[in-house]
Amino acid sequence: MSSSTRETQSETPPRPPSFPGLLLHDVTMAGLQELRFPEEKPLLRGQDVAELENPDTFLLTVDTDWKEHDIETPYGLLHVVIRGSPKGNRPAILTYHDVGLNHKLCFNTFFNFEDMQEITKHFVVCHVDAPGQQVGASQFPQGYQFPSMEQLAAMLPSVVQHFGFKYIIGIGVGAGAYVLAKFALIFPDLVEGLVLMNIDPNGKGWIDWAATKLSGLTSTLPDTVLSHLFSQEELVNNTELVQSYRQQIGNVVNQANLQLFWNMYNSRRDLDINRPGTVPNAKTLRCPVMLVVGDNAPAEDGVVECNSKLDPTTTTFLKMADSGGLPQVTQPGKLTEAFKYFLQGMGYIAYLKDRRLSGGAVPSASMTRLARSRTASLTSAGSVDGSRPQPCTHSESSEGLGQVNHTMEVSC
Repeated sequence: MSSSTRETQSETPPRPPSFPGLLLHDVTMAGLQELRFPEEKPLLRGQDVAELENPDTFLLTVDTDWKEHDIETPYGLLHVVIRGSPKGNRPAILTYHDVGLNHKLCFNTFFNFEDMQEITKHFVVCHVDAPGQQVGASQFPQGYQFPSMEQLAAMLPSVVQHFGFKYIIGIGVGAGAYVLAKFALIFPDLVEGLVLMNIDPNGKGWIDWAATKLSGLTSTLPDTVLSHLFSQEELVNNTELVQSYRQQIGNVVNQANLQLFWNMYNSRRDLDINRPGTVPNAKTLRCPVMLVVGDNAPAEDGVVECNSKLDPTTTTFLKMADSGGLPQVTQPGKLTEAFKYFLQGMGYIAYLKDRRLSGGAVPSASMTRLARSRTASLTSAGSVDGSRPQPCTHSESSEGLGQVNHTMEVSC
């Protein structure tokens, strides 16, 4: 298996401004009696409009350690960007973007957020671009058959094998969330956890298909994609952010390649998952899952339905207040806090110094993984390279430590 490697050079964008916000509350981890997060940092409510309008906010990366690879898969080359190298048995964080975007447009704001960097520096991070969606991609030749959603999922084992990942924690948005969920259904042993934003587990019916076709005849492709990314209220009220994305989608992503991806996403089948016990031989995601959606997102109904089909003992449903279709862009602080709790639930704990006491940057001392028994009680603290931890889910009450927990729905 071959790959071409290129160094990615970039400048450091300005640090996002701090805004007062709401901490994710009522989140108690079963058995995590040694949590040490003394710092109660305010979470981001929003970002300066001028910053969101700046293309550098989306396209620049913070450090120069990112390397690009084109990896051969059974369904063609896959462009990925990676930072770091596998660390023992620690999983890699692997992302997959939504249709109309690429890894930079979808995830740069989130992964450049200062507190998120404190978490991710302990993991190898791998961003995957869907075929032909990366910056500077060549247009596919006439007659090219874009991979189906199932085939997009089947391309990911080649990435895992190429870099020697033992398993991954996936972060997907929209179409990317669908791909990662399908990947976890086909290859459950390769996935330790999933963060799925704006996922729609349902295929398109004939009425939806006809509406999409009609929209394509009356609107430009960027405008059609924008109606998938943003709600009607956002399209009307958040004109600066929408205009910025309209420009980026039109100028950064190859339009012919995007049309192929858009058509394939709208031809997807049902994800074919059911909550255990509801139907015979029900299939569902076996790993811990955090579902995320904004309270003003076009994907809200789909995410709610997906939540109803997942195992409630391993699922967290996070509805983010004052957030629309791109919470990782408009609310990176809140999402980082939620992701931190999610990692804690799987046994990864970041020990952070208090910025208010240190008076400077917040270096993380370590990322420690805790081993747990099947009852999710705290049994021992080991190194980050120890055995794979048993997942531990969120509890709705601090009195339920060590007990079986249920789905926790949090609005923040």
